[in-house]
Amino acid sequence: MTTLWERSRQVAAQTVLDTAVRLFAEQGYEQTTIAQIAREAGISQRSLFRYFGTKEDLVCGDQEALGELLKRTVEQQPAEMSAWDALRAGFEVILTANHPPERALELSRLIFDTPSLRSRYIEKRLRWQAELVPVVRARLGNGPGQPAPDTQAKAIVATVFACIDTATELWAGHGGRVDLADLYDQCLAAVRHHG
Repeated sequence: MTTLWERSRQVAAQTVLDTAVRLFAEQGYEQTTIAQIAREAGISQRSLFRYFGTKEDLVCGDQEALGELLKRTVEQQPAEMSAWDALRAGFEVILTANHPPERALELSRLIFDTPSLRSRYIEKRLRWQAELVPVVRARLGNGPGQPAPDTQAKAIVATVFACIDTATELWAGHGGRVDLADLYDQCLAAVRHHG
C-alpha cells in the first residue's frame, strides 16, 4: 500500500516532469535551465535534484530502474519462450512503465531531436544490451552448426535494440498514429526474414 508521503512525492515528481516537458516543448531542451524548471514547479533546485538526479533524467527517466525492470521481465518469461519473444515481452513492459503513450511520444521526440539526449539514450541502451546478453545466452540451446552462445546472444540483443530504436523513431515521426508494437514487429520481420 502506498503511503501518503510516497503519494505526495509521486505528485511532486509528476508536477516537476510536467513543467519540464512543457518548458522543453516551448523553448527547447538546451535553452531550459534547471533553475527555471524548479521555479515554475514551485520547488527549490535542491528538491528537484532529489527527484531527478540530472536534467537528462527529466527526459530519460531512472535508467537504472528501467534497465533492471527490462532484465527482470526477460528473465521471468517461460523457459520455452524464444529469446526473441522474451525480449519483446520485456520491451512491452518498459514502454509503459513510466509514462502514458502521449507522454512517451513527447519524450521520444525530444530525445531524437536533441543531440545531447540522443547521446545519453544510446549510452543507456549499450549498458542495457550488455546486461541482457547473459540472460539471453542462458535461453539459447547450442546445437551443431550454431554460432557460439555469446556471439548469438550479442547478435540477437543488438538486433532487437536496433529494431526497437527504429520503430520508436518511426513512431515519433508519425506522431504516434501507428502502433509502436506493430512497427517493432515489422522491423524485426524485415531483419529476420529478408536479411
